[in-house]
Amino acid sequence: MLSRRAMLAGVAGLPAAPALAQQSPFPVKPLTMVVPFPAGGPADIFGRYLAKGMAENLGKPVVVENKSGVAGVTGLDVVAKAGVDAHVMGLASASAGAIVPILMPNMPYDAARDLAPVILVVRVQEVLVANAKLGISDLKTLIARLKAEPGKFSYGSAGTGGITHLAMELFKTETGTDVLHVPYRGAAPATNDLVAGLVQLAILDLPVLLPHIRSGALKAIAVTSDVRAPLLPDVPTMREEGYPRVNSDNWYGLLSPHAATRANRDRLHEAAAAALQSKELVDAYAAVGGVVAGGTSEEFATFLRKETEKWAQVIKRANVKFE
Repeated sequence: MLSRRAMLAGVAGLPAAPALAQQSPFPVKPLTMVVPFPAGGPADIFGRYLAKGMAENLGKPVVVENKSGVAGVTGLDVVAKAGVDAHVMGLASASAGAIVPILMPNMPYDAARDLAPVILVVRVQEVLVANAKLGISDLKTLIARLKAEPGKFSYGSAGTGGITHLAMELFKTETGTDVLHVPYRGAAPATNDLVAGLVQLAILDLPVLLPHIRSGALKAIAVTSDVRAPLLPDVPTMREEGYPRVNSDNWYGLLSPHAATRANRDRLHEAAAAALQSKELVDAYAAVGGVVAGGTSEEFATFLRKETEKWAQVIKRANVKFE
């Protein structure tokens, strides 16, 4: 019979049991990127180019799933409920990532508890525009006109509580003006009525407005960003005009389930950061008014916190209610 010492030596020399074996490197299967907006729009374009670049870096397919509804909440709920599975991620917008969680009384998930920031993907510049028939071409003249005729003019937004609504409320607070809010179900119908003159003003995403600015139907007054829009190089920023707090870049950022391991979330960040360096992606984003962002997960978390704090103040001052 073998001595106890010999038996122990034999056991020590055996291969590790499967449970203790080194885990397979992430990812081990195709990944899903939830884009919480309909196919074909700018958000979908941002998601699909990012997914393509990440797939090349991860060595596994990244499948885009469009799950729209409730300003992006419906799609992000899928990610929030994915548990520890980092193979599921989502592309959050400013509204879904920082605004709706403040406004919506019965959120289906806790953003801070259930979702983890991976990387800020892209910024989409917004522009303050006026119907060209107003005959106003600069911010100083617009503000003077609004103050001289308070309550006479109206602005359209893509919906109550979204960034295009709060951006204009921020503008009103900072400039001391009074403009009536007319909410629409999306940026497209708001733009249509703006072009028709049924509303006179709006702050909307550049890609939606650009064709009408180029046609002359709308006049670009100012870009609500820290820097000028490359597609509108002659249009000043609100900062240049003396209103630096009127900053309403829309943005999209990648989130993963908070319960996923940090190592797997870091792998997603690594793949996304590499994808954002692609010239093909940068050019595709620029074509629809998107400016590639990037940075660390910690920087995105800080950005999210600041965005939430900023819009919470605007919501409180304007007494905005979710509809």
